[in-house]
Amino acid sequence: MTIKHSHERTSAPRKHTALPKAEALIEALPWIIRHRGKTVVIKFGGNAMVDEELKSAFAQDVVFLRHAGLRPVVVHGGGPQISKQLDAFGLESEFKAGLRVTTPEAMDVVRMVLAGQVQRELVNLLNQHGPLAVGMTGEDAHIMAATKRYADIDGERVDLGRVGEVDAVDPGVIGALLDDGRIPVISSIARSADSTDDGTGVFNVNADTAAAALAAALGAEALMVLTDVEGLYEDWPHSDEVIGRLTARELERMLPGLASGMVPKMAGCLHAVRNGVRTARVLDGRVPHAVLLEIFTNRGIGTMVVPDSRQDGESEDRAPDPDDRVSGDGVPGDSVSGDPSSAADRSAADPSDADLSNADLSDADASVADRVADGDAKEAAA
Repeated sequence: MTIKHSHERTSAPRKHTALPKAEALIEALPWIIRHRGKTVVIKFGGNAMVDEELKSAFAQDVVFLRHAGLRPVVVHGGGPQISKQLDAFGLESEFKAGLRVTTPEAMDVVRMVLAGQVQRELVNLLNQHGPLAVGMTGEDAHIMAATKRYADIDGERVDLGRVGEVDAVDPGVIGALLDDGRIPVISSIARSADSTDDGTGVFNVNADTAAAALAAALGAEALMVLTDVEGLYEDWPHSDEVIGRLTARELERMLPGLASGMVPKMAGCLHAVRNGVRTARVLDGRVPHAVLLEIFTNRGIGTMVVPDSRQDGESEDRAPDPDDRVSGDGVPGDSVSGDPSSAADRSAADPSDADLSNADLSDADASVADRVADGDAKEAAA
C-alpha cells in the first residue's frame, strides 16, 4: 500500500487576495525610477482644501512622494477661508476682474489666514508622518517679490489694493530645505519689490501664478495644479470631454476663450513649460489621491501641458496609449489622460522661444476678466 503524504498533493496555487497590491506597486516602479530626485511643485487648492478626507489624502500623497525619492514643494492659497474670516471681522469680500480687492485691513486677515491657519493645518497634517514639513510665506528669505497689480475693466485701470504680481523669485532657501529632505509649504504672500514700501509692504498674490513662478525658478520636473474640475475641457459647456495632453502653443491659442476660473491656472501652466518645467498638469482635486494617480499610474488624470519641443529633441507629436506610457528607451513616457486622440490628431507646433512673463500672465487674466462671475473668481483671487 502506498501512502500519499499531504506535501505531495498537486493542486492549483492559492489565489492571494493581496496580489493586486503587488501589481499596483510594480506598475508604479518605472515611474518612481523616472521621477526619483526630481522636484515637483504642487498648487494645493479647490475642494481638497476644505474637505477633511481629501486634505488627509493629499498629505499622504505628498509624504509618499517624499519617501519615493521625489522633492515635493507645496504652494497654497486659501480663498474660502479668507472670505469666511473677513465675514467674521465684518469686512466685505469684494472682487474686481476676478481678483480680491485687498485693503490694508483685509491684507492683515489674508496674512493671518494663509500663514496662521491654512499653512499650519497643512504642515501639521504632513508632520503626522514625520518631521518633514516646514511652513513659510513668500516673504520669508525673500522667496517671492511682487509689484502692485491693477485690473483693467472696460479700458479703465482699477486699483485692487494690496494685490501683487510676482516679479522675482529667489528659491535658495527652498532648495536648501529640499536638500535636507524637508517638504516646503509656501503661502502665496510676497514681499513688495516697490522701493516706496520701504521693504515693509506685502502683497496678496494669486497662488496659481506663484506656484508657476516658483516651479520655473526651481527648474521643476512638473507643476501640478489641483482644482475642482476634471481638467481642461475640449468644448465646454457643449462637451465634457477632457483634453488629456496639449502643447504650449495649442494652449496659448485656447487661452483667451477659456472659462474665467481656468485662466490663471492654465496661464500658469503655460508660463511654467515655457520656462524650463517639463510638464504642467491640472488635476481634479476632488479625487482622493489624485497626485499619486497622476504620477505613478499608467492612466494619469487631468490635463497635461508640454513644451512645444523638448530640449533633448524628443518629438511632442507622440501621444502614447494610456495603457502603455513607456517610451522607446524603456522608461515611462509622459502621462496621458482623457481621450489621447484629441492630442494625437494635432500636429506638433514648431519650437518656440517665446517667454510668457509675469506681465503676460496678467494680460492673459485680464483678457477675460469682464466675464468673471463671483463664484468663479473666489479661488483664483487668493
